[in-house]
Order: sequence, then C-alpha cells, then structure tokens
Amino acid sequence: MRAVKTVISTAGNLKRENPTMNELICLQAIRDANVPKFLQDDLKLFNGIVSDLFPKIREKSIDYSILEEAIRKSCIKKDLKDVDGFVTKCIQLYETTVVRHGLMLVGPTGSGKTKSYEVLAAAVTSLKGQPAASGGNYEAVSYFVLNPKSITMGQLYGEFNLLTHEWTDGILSSLIRQGAAATDTSKKWYMFDGPVDALWIENMNTVLDDNKKLCLSSGEIINMTLMFEVQDLAVASPATVSRCGMVYLEPSILGLEPFIECWLQKIPENKVLVQKGHAVAHLHGRR
Repeated sequence: MRAVKTVISTAGNLKRENPTMNELICLQAIRDANVPKFLQDDLKLFNGIVSDLFPKIREKSIDYSILEEAIRKSCIKKDLKDVDGFVTKCIQLYETTVVRHGLMLVGPTGSGKTKSYEVLAAAVTSLKGQPAASGGNYEAVSYFVLNPKSITMGQLYGEFNLLTHEWTDGILSSLIRQGAAATDTSKKWYMFDGPVDALWIENMNTVLDDNKKLCLSSGEIINMTLMFEVQDLAVASPATVSRCGMVYLEPSILGLEPFIECWLQKIPENKVLVQKGHAVAHLHGRR
C-alpha cells in the first residue's frame, strides 16, 4: 500500500504541474516511483513490462533542463566529472525527495552516494526561488551527516537518567530541535551514513510513516526528514524498507575514468603530463 500511495502522490504532483496530461500520468508516475531503485539488468525487464501494459502510449520526459544545468555546474565547482549517468541519478534523487520524506541511497563504495546528495543540495540551493519542475519553487537545502553506529542509542536519540530524573538530548534530537527552531525556510536533510540494522533504525518507523514524527522517551514529538546512505540492505527489516524510497547507485555508472580525471585535476601542472601518462598506461594495462 505504501508503494501505491507513492505512485498516487507522484501522479498528483504531475497532474498539478501538467493539467492537460491524461493517460501519461499513470505511466510517468510508475516510472518516477520505481526506476531509481532498479539495477541496469532489472531496468530492461521493467521497460518490457511497461511496454506491454501501455503499448500505444509514448512517454514524454519531464523537463529538468534547469536542474540538470545546475547539477553540472555544481559538479564543476566541486572538481567532479559530470557523467551523464551520475547526473541522472541526482535527478532521480530529487524526484524521490519530492514524494518521500524517508529514502535510502544504496550502493557499494565508489558508486557516488555521498557526492550525489552533496551535488544535488548545492544545485537546488543555487536555484532558490526559481520554479521547480515538480511544482512550487526550489528551496535552499541544508544537510547534517552522522554515523549512527559510532555512538550508543542514548547518545543518538537521548536518554532519561534514572538517578537524577533528567532528560539528556542525543545528537539526533538536538539537530532536529535546532532545525525546527530555525526561522529560515530551507529544507533540512538528516543523512545517516552507516549500516542499517534493527538495533537503531526500528525506532525510526514512526518517522518514516505518514505522520513523520519522532517520538522520544521524554514524551516530545518532533517532525523530521531522513536519508540513509548504506552499502546494502542485508539486515534491514521489510517494515523499514517498505517505508523508504530507494535510489540505487552502481559503480558501473561512473567507471574508472572520472576518478582518474578528478585526481589529475588536483595535481600541480608540472606533474600532470607525467602522471597522466602513467595513469592511462596503467588503466589500459588492466583492460
């Protein structure tokens, strides 16, 4: 039912942005809600199924030219290579943030998970006030990163001292309270960079539900938006996975060339030619 609700929410956003769109709404909504979570091999099967269900409908892609240009400019500012596949994943991440308040960036090391949300945040912030393709206007984005596995549960959420009967805020509850008290209208992304397991994320289920509320032991209820950066979902429960949007990044989207080019940009000019020759020779040797 959560997956169906996401498709309906996406279709509603599309209808408000394009009132004249009819048959394409269902097809576009299904694609926007599901394509980010598929691997390259799964995507071929998905396209085959969609073509069987909508044989006579030709899809019209949403115009994200302004956002795409901002993403490419952000890549250049951060000394990154604006690979087409990486830019597409950034746009898919933006689409997921529009319809989901909890999402997971899934992929092995080197797939570009961290840079994807950093680049997207910088791009959306640079477009502040301009009309968004998904409706409304772009708003500035602030993100906060923490590793939930490096601290205890009490340090993460807060804890109640049985001796003094005092409540001590955790790192997450402090960040959320500061974000809620802020007077600006910027969006707040809370990024959990670490393995997902039942020890700590099961307490997030009330946040990931539609009520979007974190219930603390102190009795406080705080609204929030969450992102998770994980390598895999091997130990995540179905209850948590079903509540989150998924954006899967594969290392094959980038390849080795962007890493080499970005590395060469940081080398002094008098060493670039020598290092580039060695790097290219090593790369062709591995092939």
